Amino acid sequence: MTDSNALDPEDRKIVTLARSARARNGVPEGAAVRDDTGRTYVAGTVDLPSLKLSALRTAVAMAVASGAASLEAAAVVSEAGGVAEGDLDAVRDLGGSGTPVLLAGPDGTVRGTVTAP
Repeated sequence: MTDSNALDPEDRKIVTLARSARARNGVPEGAAVRDDTGRTYVAGTVDLPSLKLSALRTAVAMAVASGAASLEAAAVVSEAGGVAEGDLDAVRDLGGSGTPVLLAGPDGTVRGTVTAP
């Protein structure tokens, strides 16, 4: 477990944004990514009959659609114990190998950090 107060303020910001998206939309996951210019993109899980995307893949897609060239970091707020491999692949595709992904519980407590492969 990581003390969320010990996080860099920019990392704490994306955790807070991801947590807010999850709560506001009543979805299983919230995610936020920060691009190389400091802009943030926030999303929740998409669960439509014809389209299903995790919150993190949605946030990465929003960054790409907005013209982001790279990612600095990502955060996911979920009850899940880890980040799906496909989600890490999406982060790697835009941010490169080694991009940190913070995983936090619904209360915003960061449980760990994984990196895109």
